[in-house]
Amino acid sequence: MKASGAGAMQRRLRRVVRPLANRLWDFDLRGFDRLPAEGPALLCPNHVSFLDSAFLMLQVPRNISFVGKAEYMDSWKTKYLFPAMGMIPIDRAGGDKSQAALDTAEAVLRRGELFGIFPEGTRSRDGYLYKGRTGAARLALKVGCPIFPVGVVGTREIQPPDAKVPKLRKPVTIAIGRPINVDRYRSRANDHLVLRQITDELMFEIRELTGQTYRNVYAGTPLDAEPQPAKVGVLGMDEAHLELAGSAAG
Repeated sequence: MKASGAGAMQRRLRRVVRPLANRLWDFDLRGFDRLPAEGPALLCPNHVSFLDSAFLMLQVPRNISFVGKAEYMDSWKTKYLFPAMGMIPIDRAGGDKSQAALDTAEAVLRRGELFGIFPEGTRSRDGYLYKGRTGAARLALKVGCPIFPVGVVGTREIQPPDAKVPKLRKPVTIAIGRPINVDRYRSRANDHLVLRQITDELMFEIRELTGQTYRNVYAGTPLDAEPQPAKVGVLGMDEAHLELAGSAAG
């Protein structure tokens, strides 16, 4: 797969659409001064609404790319708009498709750009914050870039699951947290426990930004399958999984 960043089209679209979005919704942006003016970085938001990636792309002052499910390319509504906004279509079937997602993300980061990953892997339909997958940690260690936790609050109220049309004039907060520097772990980049530790730190920081209730299971796990709740500030440890393709916006 050819890796490509959002490019000039995203910059032009952001200049046109951001003022309109700021009139339609009440944005509260926090911590944006923490983002580097240049160089690669991973932005990792919670995922509670279809709008999360779109709002982040509009408000971040630099181009940012996301992987997005390939099905968006089948609809005339999103076929041209989403790639223009920086979405890189990924078939989430797994196997080689997951590796393609990883290769694409790595290429974007090595060009010194921003890349967005939803660590939960999919939208939270009930508003809880779910256990993170380790694709972001693996990428950060491989490229040597920081991970920025991002907390998004309000988008679920604007466009709840299955809602076709977003509600207007509602508040939304996007908060950029303190960067997670992975340099101290570079010599242990293939250690599953290290990947899990970085990911759990990321999810803790996201929870601090959003105030969400944390569930120590992956999104989509039945309620009766949940293990003992994690203590505040201590998220569960398990084997690392590389499921970057599962983090496609959707």
